[in-house]
Amino acid sequence: MAREVVIIGGGISGLTVARNLKSQAGDLVNITVVTKDYHYIGGPTRPLLLTNEESYDRIIRGYDELGKEGINVVVGHAYSIDTANRRVYINETVMGNKTLIINYDYLVLATGVVYDGSSINGYDKYWFRNANVYDPGRVNVLKSRIWSAEGGNIIVYAPKAPYRCAPAPTETALLIHTVLRHRGIRDRFRIIHIDANESTQPPVIADVVKELYAKAGIELVTKQEIIEVTDREVITRSGEKYPYDILAMLEPNRAPSFIINAGLGNPWVEVRAPNNLRTAKFDDVFAVGDIAKLPYPKNQEIAFESALYAVNNILEDLGLDKRVSVQYGFLGWAYVGNVMGELSTLSVQFGFDYTQQPPKPMKDPEPRRDYTLQKDRWMQTYLTRLFGY
Repeated sequence: MAREVVIIGGGISGLTVARNLKSQAGDLVNITVVTKDYHYIGGPTRPLLLTNEESYDRIIRGYDELGKEGINVVVGHAYSIDTANRRVYINETVMGNKTLIINYDYLVLATGVVYDGSSINGYDKYWFRNANVYDPGRVNVLKSRIWSAEGGNIIVYAPKAPYRCAPAPTETALLIHTVLRHRGIRDRFRIIHIDANESTQPPVIADVVKELYAKAGIELVTKQEIIEVTDREVITRSGEKYPYDILAMLEPNRAPSFIINAGLGNPWVEVRAPNNLRTAKFDDVFAVGDIAKLPYPKNQEIAFESALYAVNNILEDLGLDKRVSVQYGFLGWAYVGNVMGELSTLSVQFGFDYTQQPPKPMKDPEPRRDYTLQKDRWMQTYLTRLFGY
């Protein structure tokens, strides 16, 4: 009898598990992907929406092609896990049911993160004053604000690591500078990057970012955590107050509440090892991608590789000799905008080889246009591979 594999999350890690497990195990598994949206919007190139170098039509994908591979897709919101009876509870599904109960033999958690500003005083009242490059709609809000503003203070904020896509706050600051310089009004603005960490993330390129900030006139304040927001200013734990007209604040990240409530980990899901993605308490529940507690950054490449390890864990349980090839490593690119204001973003390259201990870092500190194009090709390759077009 085929095993029922339920994957909660229709992003990079979720679809990596679905496609690779189906291709290796075939009829031995029935795979259901639960996704909260009818579509997926790629993340790594999303910041370039600010400069009009990226467009939604290039990064949005639907799930229809997965059906041809024998993968079932359910659109709905998972809200509870019953680990004792191996059940997932879902509401607002495309089938018209108010509640759908799906039984599983294996459950893979691939939900990604939740952006939670509840620990910041005043956030519940002034949330609408904030926008950032992480959510597709909020990118559009931020874009509208920086293209229409005529002057003022801009605050960019990075919370304590780990959070999804480490370079995104610095990318935001430098791309905002680029747009304002392009508009010819950069001198009317003060851009301040407040960072809760000792340096900008990832640390391997912090020196490059510091040098570029100096050239762009972006102020950097580190080791300062924002604990309060009003309609006019943000306040840090040390009591410093920073006025803002535009706020691009990334909220602290965590796993979704229904996962925390199931006792699977808080703020991240505990897994047994980087190459064993089973959760600490359950042999039949796995966590992959950003919600897994791994000693690596939270980014698309690590999400992909952790998903492949989970595939191998399940193949082993099924008694199959097949394995997919995988090892942890990361090569990425961080957008650094264009200090001169040209809407032709440059990027720096950096990476880590996690097969060595301690991990071996690398970087090319010279901003290059070709690195931006490489990042685009990398993103498009993932989308085509996983969504079928």
